[in-house]
Amino acid sequence: MQRDDDLAETLLPDADDPVPAAEPARNSESLDAEDNTLRPGFVRKVQDALESGDHERVYNLVEPLHPADIADLFELIDRDERVGLARAINDLMGGEVFAELNDHVRELLVDELDPDEVAELAEQMETDDAVALIEDLDEEDQQAILAEMEPEDRAAIESALSYPEETAGRLMSRDLIAVPEAMTVGDLIDFLRRNDDLPTEFWEVFIVDPKHHPVGTCQLSWILRAPRNVALADVMKRDQTLIPVTMDQEEVALRFQKYALISAAVVDESGRLVGQITVDDIVHIIQEEASEDILRLSGAGDGDINEPILLTVRTRLTWLVVNLGTALLAASVVGMFQGAIARFALLAVLMPIVSGMGGNAGTQTLAVIVRAIATNQLTSSNTLRMIFRELRIATANGLTLGALVGGGTALLFGNPLLGAVIGTAMVINNLVAGLAGIMVPVTLDRLRVDPAVSSAVFVTMATDVMGFFSFLGLAVLSGLAA
Repeated sequence: MQRDDDLAETLLPDADDPVPAAEPARNSESLDAEDNTLRPGFVRKVQDALESGDHERVYNLVEPLHPADIADLFELIDRDERVGLARAINDLMGGEVFAELNDHVRELLVDELDPDEVAELAEQMETDDAVALIEDLDEEDQQAILAEMEPEDRAAIESALSYPEETAGRLMSRDLIAVPEAMTVGDLIDFLRRNDDLPTEFWEVFIVDPKHHPVGTCQLSWILRAPRNVALADVMKRDQTLIPVTMDQEEVALRFQKYALISAAVVDESGRLVGQITVDDIVHIIQEEASEDILRLSGAGDGDINEPILLTVRTRLTWLVVNLGTALLAASVVGMFQGAIARFALLAVLMPIVSGMGGNAGTQTLAVIVRAIATNQLTSSNTLRMIFRELRIATANGLTLGALVGGGTALLFGNPLLGAVIGTAMVINNLVAGLAGIMVPVTLDRLRVDPAVSSAVFVTMATDVMGFFSFLGLAVLSGLAA
C-alpha cells in the first residue's frame, strides 16, 4: 500500500486515547433539521479551515458530529481535501467512522496506512465491517494486515473471506451469545453478568444443542421477565429463521422483510451456528440492492459519485457501445423503407412517436418485472398469469394511445388513413413492449443472468425495431406511401 508518513502517524487514534462515544451531533449549525444532512455552510467552514491550515478549528467543528456524519463529511468535500481532514481529526478516526465511510473514500484513506494500523482499525470493528475494510485490497496487502491481527480476530476474518462476496458468510457477525438449553433463566443472567468478553450489544440469546446446532432463541425481554428457576427450554422460541451461510445477501434481506426479523442465526453446511445477522446490516443491504438494480437498468454501473472518473467512463461506455449496436439495427429497419419515406415525408416526422411511446411502455413493464423478480413476487408459479396481465395492460394502453395519436394525426394533417396507420402501429408496438418487458427479464433470470443488467438494451431494441417496422410497414401495405 502507498503511504504518506505524516498521515500514517496521525490518522489512527493513539491506543491510550479514548475514542469518543457515538452520539448525535450537538452543534445545531452542522445539521439541517429537515433532512438530517450536513449544512452547506458548515461544510464550507470546514473547507475554509482546512485551506488555512487551522487544524484546531477543523477539530472543534467536527468533534461534536456522530461518526456517520463525519463519514458523510468526507464525501461532501473534495477528493484532495480528504487526507488533510483525516490528519486534522486524527483521534476521531476510529473504527466507527471507517465502518461508515463510502467504499472509494475508505480505500483512499486505507492506502495511506501501514498494515499494523489497518489491523488496529479492523480489531475495533464488527467482523462484517472489518471484512468490508480489507476485502477489496490486494491479496498481498490482505495477508500483511491479517498477519498483524490477534489470532482470534484473524481467524474470524479469514473465515468470512472464504465465502463468496455478497453472501451471508460475508455479511454475518460472529459476535453473538449462544448457551446450552440445559440452563435456567437465572444461570443465563449470572453468565451474562460474569463474562466481560461478551458482546456489548445484542437483542437475543441463541440456544444450542451439544453439537452447537441452534434449537431456539430467547429475547432479552423474555429473560428479564421470567423467574430465575425457569428452564430456557420452557421459554425459548423454537420456531426460528435460519440463514444458510452461502445464501445471497438479497435473499437474506427478503427473509428479514418477510418475517419481520431483528436478528437471525447463520448456519454452515452441517447446521452449526457460526454467526448472526442483525437488522442494521439488512438496512444497508436493502438500500444497496435497490440502488444497484436501478443503476444497472440504465447501464450506469455502480453510480457512485466518489468512483474514479476513468472507471465510471469505462462502465458507462461499455453499455453505450452496446446501445449503439441496437440503434444501428433499428436504423437498418428504417433504411428498408427509405423509398416510402422519400415519397411521403410525414412518415419521418411521425415514426419517432411510435418507437418512443413503445420504449416508455416497455421501460414501465421492465421496471415492474425486475422489481417483482428481485422481491420474489414473480416466480415460476405465477409467470404465465403475469404475462397475460401485462398483455391486457399493454392492449388497454395501446388502444387508448392509438386512439389519441391516430385521431390527432387525422385531424392535424387531414389524412384519416395516416391516423389509422399510426394508431394501429401504436397498438402493435405497445403489445411488443409489454411482452418484451416481461419476457426479456424472465428469460435472463431463468438463464441466471441478472435481469437488471441487460434487460433494458433488449427491450429498447425490440420497441425501436418493431415500432419502425410496424409503422412504416403498415404505411406501405396501406398504399399511403405509394
